[in-house]
Amino acid sequence: MINKFSRTNLIDLYYQIPSSPWAIGLILAVVGTISGLMLAFGGPLVGVGVLVALIAGLVVLSNMEIGIWGVVGVVCLLPFATLPFKIVITPTFLDLALGGVFAVWVLRLVTGRQTRVIGGPVAFPLLIFILVTLFAFVFGMPNGPLTSQLLRKFLELILSLLFVILLIDFCRDWVTLERLVYVVMLAGTAAAVIGIGFWLLPDDTANDILNMLTRIGYPGGYVIRYVEDNPEALERAIGTSVDPNVYGGLLVLMGTLVAPQLVAEKPLFGKRWIAWAAFLCIFMALILTNSRGAFLGLVAGVGFLSFIRYRQLIPWGVAALFVMLLFIIPFTQDAITSVVRVVAGQGTADIATQYTERLSDAFEGEDLATQMRVGEYRDAWRLIQRYPLFGVGFAGSPDIDLYLGVASVYLTIAQQMGLLGIFAFVFLIGSVFFQAYRKRDYFLNRPDRDPIWLGLHGAVVGGLVVGLFDHYLFNLVFLHAVTIFWMLLGLAVAATRLAEADA
Repeated sequence: MINKFSRTNLIDLYYQIPSSPWAIGLILAVVGTISGLMLAFGGPLVGVGVLVALIAGLVVLSNMEIGIWGVVGVVCLLPFATLPFKIVITPTFLDLALGGVFAVWVLRLVTGRQTRVIGGPVAFPLLIFILVTLFAFVFGMPNGPLTSQLLRKFLELILSLLFVILLIDFCRDWVTLERLVYVVMLAGTAAAVIGIGFWLLPDDTANDILNMLTRIGYPGGYVIRYVEDNPEALERAIGTSVDPNVYGGLLVLMGTLVAPQLVAEKPLFGKRWIAWAAFLCIFMALILTNSRGAFLGLVAGVGFLSFIRYRQLIPWGVAALFVMLLFIIPFTQDAITSVVRVVAGQGTADIATQYTERLSDAFEGEDLATQMRVGEYRDAWRLIQRYPLFGVGFAGSPDIDLYLGVASVYLTIAQQMGLLGIFAFVFLIGSVFFQAYRKRDYFLNRPDRDPIWLGLHGAVVGGLVVGLFDHYLFNLVFLHAVTIFWMLLGLAVAATRLAEADA
């Protein structure tokens, strides 16, 4: 259960800002002048944006935890949002949220309110991975132009990796960790509900609503997505994530995180039926994305949980796989489709039939998307063979006949950072699970904390499996997906560290 939220002030403004009337008057004058100039030269939208940013900044300064909640909210609900004006570059909401949290963290260290940083047992392998990433970026600079956008996105990538250490340091007690996990699950469920809602709306209506987000940096035009980009085929759920595969990856992490709560003795939601409602929303939204990689990631994540601890989940998984097989086997396909049509409607029957057929085609390698992936894998391997040790960096490929970009996290890392990067990544992930394995007995005897700890590690497993089929969990274009994956990894390590501290 989540205890009453305790206020965690990280910057006491009383001690940081002079409290005399002259000082307060000066601050108000400066803020008023800046707001007035923005209003005069940038228009009302810019003025409102500055005011909102100032209010949000003060909230983050007064409570760092709210700033982390802001990161979670942006990643799940408005991942591509930007400010409606430009300051040399156009900052994204994620830039501001991450930057604010890190600013408060650094100020705590500079002002002496925090004397040391708790990095946890994986700080060393994480720093090695970050150093290899930095080296690959510098090493690959001659391979393409160094634009301000590339530099900004790369810095965001580094911040997402460092976010792991920040979270480990911040989660110094179980109440704080549980509260953050609770907020993540709520935001993930909200993202699922939004995606289902848009999918249920008429296509033109949903598109008009999504086009309203162009005011904060979202792409415009016709943004609704379909299977194989064919408007005559099934619509793919995208929520506010623009891309259905990226949206599916988010739902994999959220679904695996929620799954242990279905059978937990003390669910974090308080009531088990709430956990079931959240998981079913996430699962339905994931199915509507028609992302086969996401489905396999969820199966792997929940399968990991079932194998390690929660055998109660196995019957549900077996039942789901059995129903899917009935849709694929020729002599049962028509019968089960007819039953679903009567019980749940024609639309549900069509979704189930096409989804299972697409999964079958993927395993057989018959559909166009799978064949294109195989071609990408082949080209990526050729690039890795030419630059095996350090890769080609993040700016571009030095060879005109090959390109950067492949639907696999591991091949992407190998392309950009070489085999050195892959070894550093495997070393880091191995360290996370090795430390977790050492503390397994502690959580076996703590049924209140085990679902959180195991759910976080299961989410990481789900993300790693999704990484076999897609690249957005380590991609400069989809930095919100990178952030949420590393955030969950950081929370998983924080839980292991707290167990070690308790011991």
